[in-house]
Amino acid sequence: MAFEFTDAHIQEYFQLGYTVFRAIIPPALLRDLRRETDKGRVIARQRAGENAQRLQPIAGCPELDMKPFDDYHALPPLVDALNRLLGPSIGGLVDTHATRDVFGVLYEPAGAPWCTQWHRDWRDNIRGLKVGEWEKVMLDFRLFNQINCALYDDSCTWVVPGSHLRKDTPGEIRRFPDRPVLGPTIPKDSTPEETEVACLAYTMSMPGAVQAHLNAGDYLLYRNSLWHIGNYVPYRKRATIHDGIFTPEFRAFFTKPPMNPPAADGAPAGWENPNLDSLVRKALKREPVGANA
Repeated sequence: MAFEFTDAHIQEYFQLGYTVFRAIIPPALLRDLRRETDKGRVIARQRAGENAQRLQPIAGCPELDMKPFDDYHALPPLVDALNRLLGPSIGGLVDTHATRDVFGVLYEPAGAPWCTQWHRDWRDNIRGLKVGEWEKVMLDFRLFNQINCALYDDSCTWVVPGSHLRKDTPGEIRRFPDRPVLGPTIPKDSTPEETEVACLAYTMSMPGAVQAHLNAGDYLLYRNSLWHIGNYVPYRKRATIHDGIFTPEFRAFFTKPPMNPPAADGAPAGWENPNLDSLVRKALKREPVGANA
């Protein structure tokens, strides 16, 4: 069945912070993209080892045929859906050359399971970012749009629906009080199975976490200001296109994000804790962080 854009995509995107364009990649293009990304998997592991999780950007890989990726960027149903969802007034959303410096592919690890930390992009994974400046623009839908386009079935991504519309809940603050956000604790002598269980337990420990299930050819558009995480195992083949949707506003933020200056001794700026005030109030017993979330 051919992809059809509906009002449900708009509702999901704004309320949940993500939506899926089901089966938007046609079979012939899916075949061509698989061929080239399978080559990319080899390149990624040659560069970064057996647990390489991404090849990014792919623009610097002369071994790859870029035509399938150009065809993907120019795919009429995709261009139409993005413009209808995010608004034609903000310009061409899938300009073939707009994201060449970040356009990449995500892969399964070959050696052992692992997962990222739970995070909201920029706020939690950019050391020295001025969190207050990020909070001022976190609701701007022209910024912070990210995509995963699955070339094979992919259930690696988890999100907390609706978290893009708010600051952290009491339960989220209790779960991750510190910055940088810590990942799972994996003892060095853990077996792959023990590592897999530990990563999944960590992933599921976030209040309200939901697993995003993509079939081959599905396109997930999501706000990277959502709480989200990637959890990976070697036995599930993965080749998922990973990209941003650059508007002029997001390009400007991406190129020059608001950063704190280095310390007086030249050391890099530290991680700002967006919930420090709440934690201090709780510690002083002036205002409880809360019991429900």
